[in-house]
Amino acid sequence: MSKRDFYEILGVSKSATQEEIKKAYRKQAIKYHPDKNPGDKEAEAKFKESAEAYEILSHQDKRSRYDRYGHAGVGGAAGGTGGFGGGMSMEDIFENFGDIFGSAFGGGFGGGGFSGFGGSRSRGRRVNKGSNLRVKVSLSLKDISHGVNKKIKVNKYITCDTCDGSGAKDSSSHTDCSTCHGSGQVTRVTSTFLGQMQTTQACHICGGEGKIITNKCTKCHGEGIVKDAEVISLDIPAGVAEGMQLSVSGRGNAARRGGVNGDLIVVIQEEKDPDLVRDGNDLIYGLYLNFAEAAIGATVEIPTVDSKVKIKIETGTQPGKILRLRGKGLPEVNGYGKGDLLVNINVWIPKNLSKEEQKQVEQLANSENFKPQPTADDKTFFERMKNFFE
Repeated sequence: MSKRDFYEILGVSKSATQEEIKKAYRKQAIKYHPDKNPGDKEAEAKFKESAEAYEILSHQDKRSRYDRYGHAGVGGAAGGTGGFGGGMSMEDIFENFGDIFGSAFGGGFGGGGFSGFGGSRSRGRRVNKGSNLRVKVSLSLKDISHGVNKKIKVNKYITCDTCDGSGAKDSSSHTDCSTCHGSGQVTRVTSTFLGQMQTTQACHICGGEGKIITNKCTKCHGEGIVKDAEVISLDIPAGVAEGMQLSVSGRGNAARRGGVNGDLIVVIQEEKDPDLVRDGNDLIYGLYLNFAEAAIGATVEIPTVDSKVKIKIETGTQPGKILRLRGKGLPEVNGYGKGDLLVNINVWIPKNLSKEEQKQVEQLANSENFKPQPTADDKTFFERMKNFFE
């Protein structure tokens, strides 16, 4: 099922300002918030959908990539362990957008808890999240043309296999935190001019984990993670471009003492091709003909992404002429259609001639056919060039 357009979700135009986007998101958040729609799965889905749209459109770099490449440009090509993308959890939304909710709901997210619409919301014990990793992957034009599976070796933090990520020597080597009594949270009630306000925060003693380690694992020293290398398989879609970033959900660093892994951010680099130059989805090739080939025509061989093809050069082909091979370019990322291969004709003029060659050229120079006779199209071309440099 394809994703909806982020601008459509928030009900704004593509030229909307950041303030307009923020205002639209606040409106959606209030309308579909779970506390206003208890048990309504459709409202919860729209609440998450709006949060994801705002997360992209409120970030200038992410918004720019989305405008250019669509969902694939911001990690929305596909979900799953080996694919790109992944949705946002309610925990992510509450964690990342507290400033928006706070202003929208009158200070509802005070220090990590929510209080509003006649109730309080507790998010339960804090869930650790590992940090994201960023790697660069170099691709050839052939890789970009067809998509490719790349296996890369990444040095990262993984879950300790001795303690299974708990950080404790054994199951009896930890105890409930005496401050939060194992909940991972402490609740405070403060008086304001609006009345009493209840806020829930992560326990400062156990860091929100609810437990205190009494005897640490000897391998990870209580952290629950160790440094190691991992080979990760990446399915990179066709049509990606230099600088595009793709996100592999859950393949970043493991979290300390259990929790959710971070993401792996894959930055695309294009390898320089010896023959072809990329221009968007089109490819450009500079073809050099000798004088005879341009004058009397020829059949020549040119490179494409996959192989070589033969093309026919018409009699009297002029330098600067562009031949278009339709569909021989690169595919549109996350879409349909392909670009073209543009062959730019150049005529090679020799710099050194033998005496015999010079004599032959001098004889040709006196021929009527060798006198410049530009057509109307040629004159139009030169006029455009003249205007360009003025």
